[in-house]
Amino acid sequence: MEKKKYYVNIGSGEISQIKYDNNDSFTIHATADEIVMLRAKLDNMGESANRTYWRAHVPIMPYHNDQSNDAYDSELVETYQLLHDLGDDATREHIESIGILGENHM
Repeated sequence: MEKKKYYVNIGSGEISQIKYDNNDSFTIHATADEIVMLRAKLDNMGESANRTYWRAHVPIMPYHNDQSNDAYDSELVETYQLLHDLGDDATREHIESIGILGENHM
């Protein structure tokens, strides 16, 4: 399959082939199947974020013992790993510089 250039913004969950405003937080080159995988990761992050929002309203449940927060954190790392794998040099360098993938990310 042919890889195409995409612009990704994790905060808004946007994946676009057209660069505009601030949708170019990350630049990747991906096949249609890889974009489907990335879309699923971003959707899962959104669902996990919603669960953490509702969990935050339960004061007796501590953050460090919460499956919804763990799920969000896991999805976030997996999303960054996928972006790293598909990203251009600038994307890979940025992700490596923030250290979210740990030392064994390659």
